[in-house]
Amino acid sequence: MTPERTEKLLKVLHRRQPDLTLIADQVNKPRNLSALIRNCDAVGIHSVHTVVPKEGYRTYRGTAKGSDFYVKTRQHHDVVSAIETVKAQGMKVVAAHFSDRAIDYRDFDYTQPCAVLMGAEKQGVSDIASDMADAHVTIPMMGMVSSLNVSTAAGIILVEAQHQRLQAGLYDQPRLEQKEMCRCLFEWGNRDLAKFCRDNGLAYPPLDEIGDVIDAPGWYQSVRDGKATSFDWSEQAV
Repeated sequence: MTPERTEKLLKVLHRRQPDLTLIADQVNKPRNLSALIRNCDAVGIHSVHTVVPKEGYRTYRGTAKGSDFYVKTRQHHDVVSAIETVKAQGMKVVAAHFSDRAIDYRDFDYTQPCAVLMGAEKQGVSDIASDMADAHVTIPMMGMVSSLNVSTAAGIILVEAQHQRLQAGLYDQPRLEQKEMCRCLFEWGNRDLAKFCRDNGLAYPPLDEIGDVIDAPGWYQSVRDGKATSFDWSEQAV
């Protein structure tokens, strides 16, 4: 990569928020899912969790290209798994859901580790997700409609989270671990090589602090000789 490209990617990585994420619970329209991921990238979310709809994602892979490349996505087969995963990481789950205990979305503290949970287009947040959530938030509506498109609603909530975190100085210093930043620099700057490794079940080559391959000729020779380290990518976020 050029120094300019490396500097740009580092600037983005230095603002990533590892303790802020989003759970998309069976959002089945590809455009909505793509928009959700773009929203996440815009506010510095590093990874998101998606619960696979019963009917699958249809053309998700073909439509969610772009900013989603820069946001890790972990898929779950049910919302319980997604919620338990983020809670195990110390995050509170705040669901966009109208209920008796719902508060104005601006009154929740997004500076704490948290996951914003968005429900499916028609069904909204499921009963089990509602029960497991630590808080419910709503966006005040002043017109005839009673709800917003899921990606629009998520964008409004995430911008509030960004605002609170900016005020708290959480974007001022790098918050990702150095190893993760190195991995991202490699993947973002070497897409074809990263894809080759994943497609062939190979671990990434040894990397320096800015994601460049250490001893590239030696690593390529180990691949040709069948001696490169293997790796199971099936359980990894993409």
